[in-house]
Amino acid sequence: MRRIRNFSIVAHIDHGKSTLADRLIQDSGLVASREFHDQILDSMDLERERGITIKSSAVSLDVSLAGEDYRLNLIDTPGHVDFSYEVSRALAACEGVLLLVDAAQGVEAQTLANLYLAMEHGLEIIPVINKIDLPAADVERARGQIENELGLDPAGAVPVSARTGEGVPEVLKALIERVPPPSGDKDKPLLALIFDAFYDPFRGAVAAVRVFEGTLKPGDQILMMRKETTYRAEEVGFFRLRRSPAGELSAGMVGYLVAGIKDVSGVAIGDTVTHAGNPANEPLAGFKTVKPVVFSSVYPVATEDYQSLADALDKYRLNDAALVCQKDSSLALGLGFRCGFLGLLHLEIVQERLEREYDQSIIMTSPSVRYEFKLKNGDDLFIDNPQDYPDPVLIEESLEPYIRAVILAPDRYIGAILKLALDRRGVSTNISYPARGRAEMTFEIPLAEVVYDFYDRLKSATQGYGSFDYELLDYRPNRLVRLDFLLNGERLDALSIIVHKDRARQRALNVCERLKEELPRQQFKIAIQGAVGSEIIARSTLSAFRKDVTAKCYGGDITRKRKLLEKQKKGKKRMKMVGQIEVPQSAFIAVLKTGED
Repeated sequence: MRRIRNFSIVAHIDHGKSTLADRLIQDSGLVASREFHDQILDSMDLERERGITIKSSAVSLDVSLAGEDYRLNLIDTPGHVDFSYEVSRALAACEGVLLLVDAAQGVEAQTLANLYLAMEHGLEIIPVINKIDLPAADVERARGQIENELGLDPAGAVPVSARTGEGVPEVLKALIERVPPPSGDKDKPLLALIFDAFYDPFRGAVAAVRVFEGTLKPGDQILMMRKETTYRAEEVGFFRLRRSPAGELSAGMVGYLVAGIKDVSGVAIGDTVTHAGNPANEPLAGFKTVKPVVFSSVYPVATEDYQSLADALDKYRLNDAALVCQKDSSLALGLGFRCGFLGLLHLEIVQERLEREYDQSIIMTSPSVRYEFKLKNGDDLFIDNPQDYPDPVLIEESLEPYIRAVILAPDRYIGAILKLALDRRGVSTNISYPARGRAEMTFEIPLAEVVYDFYDRLKSATQGYGSFDYELLDYRPNRLVRLDFLLNGERLDALSIIVHKDRARQRALNVCERLKEELPRQQFKIAIQGAVGSEIIARSTLSAFRKDVTAKCYGGDITRKRKLLEKQKKGKKRMKMVGQIEVPQSAFIAVLKTGED
């Protein structure tokens, strides 16, 4: 145990976590040069395409220092704010972290958030100044920010270039010398924490575990303490890019457990594994309950695929504990699930992974947040689905969630950021200058204004240099209404959204125009309307295909042409009464776009 080090790499998005993990893996000789590729721990195609880490990944490295062999258990983590729950779970399995700071960008919003997470877990924090090979790198300025903004000793910061490999041996040395070895007793009753899991179609659920006390061997009868289910351990081992079986996992080790668990509900992230015959007295603390902030309904394109979608979501939630689901139904789309996400990027990733990895064809409704309604009878109602919007006559007061948004960017972009925030009903509460040329702006903004495309627009406004972090504040009164969309007078419940009353007309106009572009033309005119209650506030008309019925009239009286056109009009009127309009998937996606191009 004296030679084991469990650590994680945390940083703001795009500060080089995955690149540093690549260099550590190469330096340890875990993978041959011909088999190596960049972002080797990012196993999903989606991660490589987007250049971001979505899932935390564990790997065991063997290194030597001063004639002694050490086992380093590395957990690489995502940097985006939407995946901060992944980071918090990874830190529960560690004794130390490498906190990366970009030498060109400096300390950013998620750097601070991850620092506080590491301090909550009482971990040893080693600051690492990355990208020192860049022409814009300023190592001394980065050291100053580490001291002033993070409160850490700048002398202990290790300068490194993860791209070229410069300084990587010093990082390994700092890890071994400064991160404490794990504590625990291999002879005590087994206590192992499940910090991640995934589904293997041949072996069932595979759990990633950190053993705190005792020893886990193949053949042991194990008990999941929260689920109160027993299984037989079939295989244990280490993550060595692939699963590497071992004879046992003892106190202080990080590895995996296969126990033939085919029912994925048998494994819960944060559960404690112990021996069935000699159980521990009480389970480990686990993780705090995740609170979703964005909600959307998921439906199968074909209604007969409902059970297939239910099975896919069960397997997906094993791998993504931040996703919250419950059953839902819609008149337009049938049976589905109401899901809670940690942000809009999280929603996009879930949608893409369900389609790619689980072969699901799905429709997702417009994202919304959780609103509070105080009714005249004294009841408080929390609603995240526009279908549950109460009768306006019964509402005493409507409230929406606000967030405190912290935006860090070069000071030359202050004007563009202020305009963006004020357009989204934001209020500026503070502007400070933590370093020369950098501004830190704090806003209080309604969460509903952020969940659509705020992050993308911030990146555009700041040419990619702006960073954004937020925390939920409270609920504040605002005039909220339900905006419905009608096709030929029939309400499409899947398109309904809750919006601020002042924004309703503009939003309705945008969506009506988008729907006009997306809906296929029919043999009759289609009226696309936006309505608040019984009041129509926006309209767009999709023209019909028109057959030229007068083409066969060669000259003659005008009344003959008029007679044919009137006959056509009657036929179209009847067709409109009985005709069905098919709404394509792209129409539902169109509602997600605000139209502020």
